[in-house]
Amino acid sequence: MLGYLIRRITYGLVTIFAVSVLSFIIIQLPPGDYVTSYIAALEAQGDEVSAEEAEALRAYFGLGQPPYVQYAKWIYQMTQGNMGLSFQYRVPVTDVIGERMLLTIILALGSVVFVWITAIPIGIYSAVRQYSIQDYIATTLGFIGLAVPDFLLALVLMYVAWDWWGFSIGGLFSQEYAAAPWSGARVVDLLQHMIIPIVVLGTAGTASLIRITRANLLDELRKPYVVTARAKGMTEWQLIMKYPVRLALNPVISLTAYIFPFLVSGSVIVSVVLSLPTLGPVLLRSLLSQDMFLAGAIILLIGVMTVVGTLLSDILLGLVDPRVRLE
Repeated sequence: MLGYLIRRITYGLVTIFAVSVLSFIIIQLPPGDYVTSYIAALEAQGDEVSAEEAEALRAYFGLGQPPYVQYAKWIYQMTQGNMGLSFQYRVPVTDVIGERMLLTIILALGSVVFVWITAIPIGIYSAVRQYSIQDYIATTLGFIGLAVPDFLLALVLMYVAWDWWGFSIGGLFSQEYAAAPWSGARVVDLLQHMIIPIVVLGTAGTASLIRITRANLLDELRKPYVVTARAKGMTEWQLIMKYPVRLALNPVISLTAYIFPFLVSGSVIVSVVLSLPTLGPVLLRSLLSQDMFLAGAIILLIGVMTVVGTLLSDILLGLVDPRVRLE
C-alpha cells in the first residue's frame, strides 16, 4: 500500500506541474493583455491613453518580459507562497481568493456529502426493488435532475423560498454577517444559507450517481457469488451490504474526484445567480479582464483540487477493493 501511495503522489506532482504550464499558456492565448483590456475600458468611458502610458503600465505590471520569464517568476513566487498581484483588484491574489477559497471548499465538501448520503441509499434501494414503483420514481427523479439546468433550479428555489417563507437565499451570509469576523453566530448563519446552494449544486451529481450505483449493483447481484451466499443462508440485506455494494461503489468513489473542480469551474452561473462569494465569479471576471496572476492562480488551484480529489479517490478505492493496489 505504501508503494501504491508513493506512485500516486509522484504522478500527482507531475500532473500539477503540467497543469501549471497549461494554465499559463491558456491565460496567454487571448490577444492582448490586461493593459489592453484596461485601456479599452478607459476609452469606452471617453478617456484616452497614449502609447507611452500603455508601455509604462506594461512595465509596471511586468508584462513586457518574454512569456517563459513571466512563467518562471510566477512559479518561483508560488513556491514562496506568493501568488502575485491581481491587476484588477490591485491587491495580492491571496487577499482576493483567501476567504472565497475557504467558502468554496466548505460548499464543495457539503455538496459531496449531500450527494453521497442521498444518491447511494436511493441507488441501492432502486436496484434491490428493480421495476417497482419506487424504482420508477427514483429513475424519473434521476432523469429530471440530469435534465434541469442548475441555474434554473436555483431561480425556482429562490422564488419559492421568498414567496412562500419570505426567506432570501442570495449569498452565503446575512447582511450583518457578510463582513463580520468569524464567530459561532456567523458559522450558524453560514450553515443556514448553505442548504439551498448545496441542494442546487448537488442535484446533477446525485442524479448521475443514483443511475451509476443502481446499474453497477444490478450487475453484481446477478453474479454467481451472490447466489452462493444466498444459498448458504445469509440474510438479504446482510448479503447485499457485505459484498455487492462494496464492489458497486468503485465507480461512485472514482467520480468523487471530479465533483470538486466542477463545483469551482462548472458552477459559475449558479454562483452568479445565487450571489455566492466563491471562486467561480472571480474566475469569470479575471478571465474577462485578462488578470493573468489571478486567473492563473485559480485555474492552478482547480487543477490541484482535481489531483487531490483523484488521490483521495485512489486511496479510498485501495481501502475498499484490494484488487486496485495490486502491483
